[in-house]
Amino acid sequence: MLDKEHVRLRRKPGESTLYILGELSGHNVVLAGLPGSQGKGAAAAVAKDMARTFPSIELRLMVGMGGGVPSKTNDIRLGDVVVSMPDGQHGGVVQYDLGKNTEDGFIMKGFLWPPPEILRSAVGIMRSDHRISKNKIPEFLLTMFQKSDDLRISYQRPPAESDELFESGYRHIRNQATCGQCNKTKVVQRAPREPIPKIHYGLIASGDQVMRSATNAAEIDGRVVGDIMCFEMEAAGITTEYSCIAIRGISDYADSHKNDAWQHYAAAAAAGCAKELLSYVDPPEPSVTTAVLGQHGSDSSTGTHGLVAQHIFRGQGVQSSGSGNFSVGNDLNISSG
Repeated sequence: MLDKEHVRLRRKPGESTLYILGELSGHNVVLAGLPGSQGKGAAAAVAKDMARTFPSIELRLMVGMGGGVPSKTNDIRLGDVVVSMPDGQHGGVVQYDLGKNTEDGFIMKGFLWPPPEILRSAVGIMRSDHRISKNKIPEFLLTMFQKSDDLRISYQRPPAESDELFESGYRHIRNQATCGQCNKTKVVQRAPREPIPKIHYGLIASGDQVMRSATNAAEIDGRVVGDIMCFEMEAAGITTEYSCIAIRGISDYADSHKNDAWQHYAAAAAAGCAKELLSYVDPPEPSVTTAVLGQHGSDSSTGTHGLVAQHIFRGQGVQSSGSGNFSVGNDLNISSG
């Protein structure tokens, strides 16, 4: 989804996180991936590494996939996107596995930061615009597909008939990779809908377990004041320390019928949503950029050769994990030896 990629930084001694620099919707961004692992701990570690390397980051977006929670009020489909926003007593992300068991049941504890005010304001304007015009996710996906056949093949939208929501009490047939052998009479009948991602706004539940049970999901939803729209595994690891907005493409329904068919498309849809959201945030005025050029490396955007020793970026930074998560920040002071 990057509009342009910049020269990469040299890795600092002892640093295990690698970064990608570029431009997205007019902002300078920095991306970093999780080291092949999932969960709150891995996300928190990368976020702290990035905060040390880029101490001026102010805005963070975490983008990836999640399990949707359809309901009578939320018509969530595969390929849709959920954006974390405050609801009830929660700031947007709920850590459902942190709390204590009592005689009255499980009581959740802890505080998670809500999204930054500027991003909440941007979401408000974007939601308003989408009442009269379609979101730009399909447009951004089409642009991405034109970059290579591999992207088009890997991230294209799966057939609509593969989007099946089964009744919550019906479990997937064991040892079957797909739902081909599942009882189709247990599929919930829903009205046809245009095959483009719809963006939903509300609570995202985050914990260290992969949610593969609609019954468990409903039980957790019952503990929360507000509607849970999505389950995922990383956002709580960042929002305990930093104000962050989570954006999740829906790749399954957080039940036993979970499979990988929609993961690539869902991740791309979430990235497209993040790109559109950033377009509502004006980048700061650019400041002076200084560079000392050495004997190695090149900058394809300027045609100059050499290693950039120091850049001062005024704008946004993006942190990305291997599962599609990323975080965005301002005023990046980037140095390389």
